[in-house]
Amino acid sequence: MMKYKKTYILVLVCIGILTSCNKNKERESSADIIEKVEEKKLSYHEIYLKEILQLPKKKKSDIDTLSMIKVKGGIFLMGGISDQARRDEFPRHKEEVKDFWVDKTEVTNKQFREFVEQTGYVTTAEREIEIQGKVYDPGALVFDETNPKMWWKFEAGANWKKPYGPNSTIEGKDNHPVVQVSWYDAMAYSFWAGKRLATEVEWEYAARGGRKDNIYFWGDDFKSATKYANFFQGNFPMSNNLEDSYVKTSSVGSFPENGFGLLDMAGNVWEWCLDTYYPDAYLQLDKREDGYFKKYYNQEQHKVVRGGSFLCSESYCTGYRAAARMSSTPDSGLEHTGFRCVKDVIK
Repeated sequence: MMKYKKTYILVLVCIGILTSCNKNKERESSADIIEKVEEKKLSYHEIYLKEILQLPKKKKSDIDTLSMIKVKGGIFLMGGISDQARRDEFPRHKEEVKDFWVDKTEVTNKQFREFVEQTGYVTTAEREIEIQGKVYDPGALVFDETNPKMWWKFEAGANWKKPYGPNSTIEGKDNHPVVQVSWYDAMAYSFWAGKRLATEVEWEYAARGGRKDNIYFWGDDFKSATKYANFFQGNFPMSNNLEDSYVKTSSVGSFPENGFGLLDMAGNVWEWCLDTYYPDAYLQLDKREDGYFKKYYNQEQHKVVRGGSFLCSESYCTGYRAAARMSSTPDSGLEHTGFRCVKDVIK
């Protein structure tokens, strides 16, 4: 394992905020996605991906698909269709998806704990932080509604076990989605689990649940949104009306499934995708490799997150829309960001 130190560059994060075919033409897992690199002149990104390759991995016979849904592929129109759609959701375009398995829920605290206990993995937020040669205590980003100039603050001691700081806990929240996990953490878990993160195309297809032109997975009616998603209602960020009954995360499956049988594809927590984020991604689709954007320049290069969170509101990011896109740096841990995994269907 690499020395538990990371170079961390703090950024203002918006709310909401690896694959060629093998012999069987199966999309490769996270292990196969990570490119082999030379030992010298490795970037932080390359070092971290190499560390992930050293983790133990479940046997094929132990890979859990019982907690997954087999989604039938198809062709759909990807991109924004409502007045709230942002520039990075255009142009709307046709995409084709193959059959694939998707975790029915976001990865939970209980599932992530099993991964940590079996591998000894240390998350990004639990590693020392080095900024311009000075070492700081580990930590992650926590939302601060009292500071409108900078809603996100670095909280020493915040991590997946203590999502809001050293005095917080996940005791009694085994069935809540794990948060304060970076993109690297999500990649590490998916490698161990014999799965991978979804491409952005796969994620939106899965989120739509078989509907073609819906704004939300349940349709176009926002008035019924509190029946289907955990998000922020009221005067964001100062006053939450709690019409959905949740201040922060909710247990996975607290809301109805979508048309594919998937839970929490809107709200609760943002979910990491494989793709590197580009605001004009839909204008340069020919530059994708194996169906997603994996080119990586530096540590500040953002990765895509999808689905919205308990901090999304109708007056701000509306991240619970099926087409909504956001991003964060791959080393960022945030109290409203988690992930789910997918797996290829082997024919």
